[in-house]
Amino acid sequence: MTFLRPAVRLLLLCALIVSCSQADKERSAFGEALGTTYSISYYSEEDIPLEKALDSIFERVNQSMSTYRESSDISRINRGDSLVVVDTLFQNVFKLSKKVWRKSNGYFDPTVGDLVNQYGFGPENGPKEIDSMTIDSLMQFVGFDKLQLKGDRLIKETPQIYLDFNAIAKGYTIDLIGHFLNSKGVDDYLIELGGELLAKGVNRERESYWTVGIDDPTQEEGQRELTATIGLQNKAMATSGNYRKHRTDPETGAQYVHTINPLTGFAQKSDLLSVTVLAENCALADAYATAFMAMGFDLSKMVLSQEDNLDAFLIYSTLGGEMKEYATPGFDELMKDL
Repeated sequence: MTFLRPAVRLLLLCALIVSCSQADKERSAFGEALGTTYSISYYSEEDIPLEKALDSIFERVNQSMSTYRESSDISRINRGDSLVVVDTLFQNVFKLSKKVWRKSNGYFDPTVGDLVNQYGFGPENGPKEIDSMTIDSLMQFVGFDKLQLKGDRLIKETPQIYLDFNAIAKGYTIDLIGHFLNSKGVDDYLIELGGELLAKGVNRERESYWTVGIDDPTQEEGQRELTATIGLQNKAMATSGNYRKHRTDPETGAQYVHTINPLTGFAQKSDLLSVTVLAENCALADAYATAFMAMGFDLSKMVLSQEDNLDAFLIYSTLGGEMKEYATPGFDELMKDL
């Protein structure tokens, strides 16, 4: 499963082996999964069987929701198979998606899958022909209200609807890893998958929050400078941005950013250069980061003022081309001097 990687860098300011009590050691895991990389730091007296658990989690997520695996449940559903019995992972992600779809007034919508493929950001090669007529023909299959979850069956209003959970599944995967560590009694950990994060407890080396950084979106490809750092504790964080994510039509030379507006069907360049969202879990942070990029600055700021459980850091461009930053009060409290 391929996921677009947000421009967030993880700053692990820890020694390889440290202890808060004499027993707990810092342990770590690194690897590749879901088309990206992951790193996990945690403190535990025992070396828990994390690798086996990770393999199981990644396999379950892929088999349930990967549009890049032909045999997955979501791929079978997208081909029109109405007999698929969806698992609890699929059901949970569907329900979370519906929640964000409603609260974002449709700016987060996993039924944009056909549009994602048309622009060349999905498992099908592209981009393909893109014009108003093509977009209009695909928009008739967009709309999360065209889907119903009845028990363990997904009912589609029309067989052509193409579902794509890639904008939330990576965050949900991080939450699953967190649940596993919680079940093993791990109180302090930092999980990173493709730039998205879930932090619990503290960095015992420094006896403070886990420190993470946010990239400056004005830097060129291959260059990395931080625009902000924050202390993260008992929160999830996800970042989305268009500044390094685009596809070029080889025939016309047209560039298309990866943010697709579900209300219009067009891949649009938002006035938001980057958005970083803090939430109680990573699935919600992931989904809202995608929604805010489609909304733009003004609508995102309005939604944030109405949601007590969300905080965000927005980097946006004014009409005059000036880059500015906005942080909600809750996010601002966590920011540190560079």
